[in-house]
Amino acid sequence: MKMSGIGGQAVMEGVMMKNQDKIAIAVRKPNGEIEVKKDTFIGLAQKHKFFGIPILRGMVTFVESLTVGMKALTYSSSFYEEDDVPPTKFETAFNRLFKDKADAVMMVLTVLFSILLTIGLFILVPFVGANFFERYIESAVLLAICEGVLRLALFIGYVLLISQMNDIKRVFMYHGAEHKTINCVEHGYELTVENVRIQSKEHKRCGTSFMVYVLFFSIIFFTCIQVENIIMKMVLRLLLVPVIAGVSYEFIRLAGRSNSKIMHILSRPGMWVQGLTTKEPDDAMIEVAIRSVEEVFDWKEFVESFHGEIDEVKPKKRGFWEDDPAPEDEIDEIYEEIEDEDEKAKKEMAVTMPSDEKQLFNACGDIMPGFLEEEKDEVLDALDRYFESDEKK
Repeated sequence: MKMSGIGGQAVMEGVMMKNQDKIAIAVRKPNGEIEVKKDTFIGLAQKHKFFGIPILRGMVTFVESLTVGMKALTYSSSFYEEDDVPPTKFETAFNRLFKDKADAVMMVLTVLFSILLTIGLFILVPFVGANFFERYIESAVLLAICEGVLRLALFIGYVLLISQMNDIKRVFMYHGAEHKTINCVEHGYELTVENVRIQSKEHKRCGTSFMVYVLFFSIIFFTCIQVENIIMKMVLRLLLVPVIAGVSYEFIRLAGRSNSKIMHILSRPGMWVQGLTTKEPDDAMIEVAIRSVEEVFDWKEFVESFHGEIDEVKPKKRGFWEDDPAPEDEIDEIYEEIEDEDEKAKKEMAVTMPSDEKQLFNACGDIMPGFLEEEKDEVLDALDRYFESDEKK
């Protein structure tokens, strides 16, 4: 497996892909056609070397990813808006107040709200819940672990709850299509529907994995750094959130670059949770994901670097773990699951513009990989060499 630098996000009836400064959003319109919007995005780390410092770049990337993700969701949902719905009084007043800058201001407010909601739901709520047990648990370490377990349970419960929504199910199917397409390219296979279909729907560089490791590293940080005052505890957690996000970013970045068995094992918890946020896509969804990749990445040149000639590439059926082949009967079951889930979703779902809550979740879902571009990084290279040398001993 070779890292391509491609990453993306599932949007409403489509997929957004990013490679370096190129962005493409491919959406399946109500009439069945695929609409593609191309754009460019140059992050702060590319403009100023200071923001490319390890840990700090993860903090910056998190905010940038939310911004790009919100824009992609807004674009994709525009194809499914009801034209005859008049603007609300709030929308009218907001547009009158900010005029030409209304969209930009709304985007900033939405990103800020997303960050505050994430911190409130997954940092402060578990903190308050864990303090309820303080009278029963004397050990500060055990209390911090209890808080971490509550945080993880809350996250998994939240994912399970929203996964019952029909439109979210389709987003998760597009999420699977995005992962399968990237896996196909990074394993050196020709980018066709047939080849993509049999790839794993889990991927190391996923926003879901990022969230899992944010929760995991928060346990370590909050266990090691202790204060007695309850107010200072809460303030400390808020101050450490950006640092934890930066550390989690570096871990996901290293995992995506490394083929070592150690990193493969350490990546498993995040990939297990991806089983909740990815579903098997149908061929139409795979076509959308392929179209998005082709707009930002020369996959033919990349595949030739594996095998010399594209015609020589003979793909293997891939299972849950990217290096393991899937049995024939398992592949057949996957195809049946694709057809059943898609047919059920189409019958039950009335296509409407998603609510702010759904857009908020989707924006946090899978954008991080788009910013994990392949570049020279001495720190990560040294860590990768360390893990590989340790395995050979």
